[in-house]
Amino acid sequence: MIAAAMVVLVIAALVATALATVRIVKGPLHADRIVALDIFLAAAVALCVGASLTTGRTVFLDVAIGLALVGFVATVGWARLVDKGGRT
Repeated sequence: MIAAAMVVLVIAALVATALATVRIVKGPLHADRIVALDIFLAAAVALCVGASLTTGRTVFLDVAIGLALVGFVATVGWARLVDKGGRT
């Protein structure tokens, strides 16, 4: 059961990553690119949680929490930069 769920999780993460790659390349706005980077981060967190469930090691959950925290701060920083238009 867990193995089938992990296959679905990996496929979903790959699809999300592929769609986010298209959004980064195509644009057209900077905000679209920021959202795509956030999708990359969410896929990475999901894969860390999946690795933790598959291996039974909790270290991957620590990595997922760290990624989520750093990603949140980075997303807020990028959003503020885009909102100000690059002006300081």
